[in-house]
Amino acid sequence: MVVEEEKLPIEKLKVNAQKAVQAESVSTPIQHYRAILFQVSLLIAAAAFAILTFLVKTTPFFAIDLQITKAIQLINFQPFGILMNVVSWPGLSPQSVITSAVIILVIYIFGFHWEAMMALIAAVITPVINVLVKDLVQRARPPSSLVNVIATLNSYSFPSGHVMFYLGFFGFIVFLAFSLLKLSLMRTFLFIFFGSLIVLIGISRIYLGEHWASDVLGSYLLGSLTLVASIQFYLWGKTRFFVRQPVAAVEPQKKQKGSVVPHTAMRK
Repeated sequence: MVVEEEKLPIEKLKVNAQKAVQAESVSTPIQHYRAILFQVSLLIAAAAFAILTFLVKTTPFFAIDLQITKAIQLINFQPFGILMNVVSWPGLSPQSVITSAVIILVIYIFGFHWEAMMALIAAVITPVINVLVKDLVQRARPPSSLVNVIATLNSYSFPSGHVMFYLGFFGFIVFLAFSLLKLSLMRTFLFIFFGSLIVLIGISRIYLGEHWASDVLGSYLLGSLTLVASIQFYLWGKTRFFVRQPVAAVEPQKKQKGSVVPHTAMRK
């Protein structure tokens, strides 16, 4: 009986090892399928943006652009109008620069140096790409003779700088929150707050008469590609630079006498 009882743990280890191997063999094709699907999605987004850019270059605005703008501006609800103005406010200058600087500084103070550097790169490179594409396409903004324009801007219309900045920078902040923070109220708040800004900014720019719907669509396409590029570069550099720094707090474990459970893990 003693021999059989001693064999039980060994048998359990063998069974668990076999299950782990089977799980890995099953997950590998799934991961491969997801990788292919992700790459195909990127190609579709890039192709869609290229086609849209060509059409926008040759067309001042589409009929559906005017229809969408008029439909959104027909919403005669004062809180909605206030919300649209509030959503666009952080994307204007100089508050966009101040907001980015504060967020990057907070990330750096908490010890996430590589993350802070990548957030800075995302905050700079996204507007640069936006300006380059705007100068290439040179599409005029919606005229006040056709739609209600809240404020006249001197820059070009396609693609929307607000939408690209929100998706490229705030989207990267959401990614960092999910990568570095465990499931908590803070992570949920960051996701809801920045996620809502990313979703609403497109509607806001149309409502305020600053952009056509096709401008917004192009911004979401190009902004998504920019965000993916930032994330991929971040993951690439994470294994090469600033590897000794805090990561997400570990889940509490049962303490043993004389043992201390670390609050923060360190990558070696």
